[in-house]
Amino acid sequence: MQRSRKKGIIGIIITIIILIVIVIVSNIKSNDLSSVEGVLGYFIIPIQNGLTYLKNGIAGNDTFFTDINKLKEENEELKEKNSKLEQELRELEIVKAENSTLKEYVNLKDKYTQYTTIPAYVINKDITNYNDIIIINVGKNDGIQINMPVISDKGLVGHIISVTDTTAKVQTIVDTSSSISCTITSTRDNLIARGTLEKESTLKATYIPTNATVLQGDTVETSGLGGIYPKGILIGTITTVTSTNNIPDRYATIETAVDFTKIETVLVITQ
Repeated sequence: MQRSRKKGIIGIIITIIILIVIVIVSNIKSNDLSSVEGVLGYFIIPIQNGLTYLKNGIAGNDTFFTDINKLKEENEELKEKNSKLEQELRELEIVKAENSTLKEYVNLKDKYTQYTTIPAYVINKDITNYNDIIIINVGKNDGIQINMPVISDKGLVGHIISVTDTTAKVQTIVDTSSSISCTITSTRDNLIARGTLEKESTLKATYIPTNATVLQGDTVETSGLGGIYPKGILIGTITTVTSTNNIPDRYATIETAVDFTKIETVLVITQ
């Protein structure tokens, strides 16, 4: 009750003050009114200017936000165009790779016309510390059999060790279980080359004849002995010759002609 009475008294006081102000303003003369208007203008005009500036600022913000939305739309369009360009670039790279592969096939066919061969892709690799085997996309259905030699445009790759209907495993010449009868091209001296654990494209040549002259830079090819590899297929190049106290124990290092980290296409010699 007391609160409601206080609110009523305050309302009456405010009403009286408003009525007094109205009476005073209505009795002011025109000259005095101008003075009052001037005083009021002194306080009101800056407020009006401030409100106008605020309004213009809000309008400017509207334009700013509109520009932001346009930039977002343009950014999305650019992203979409960039994505399409990247897709087209990938497709172009695929076509380029396919053309390169076809060119390799043609070069292989032209280079080894003396053999009957079947081309193949490398579809997988089984590489460990001791094994270096690749899997190709041809098998029994294509006439592939165990022990068939496998070559590339650079030289000897290995031979078939197992076959399924559609795939075959190739033991590469750098596999630690691989052993190849070789001939030094210049001197015709025979030696044996085996895979090592040191590098993926390195062979160790042993059983070098005591009277053989082995030099850095000599090329090595298959000898045709052993019943698997035909004669005259390039294996690689001798990079180092290591002598020992016992001459028969000396050995050489062969850098393979084939880069087994990048091999993609091969030929299987069927005859």
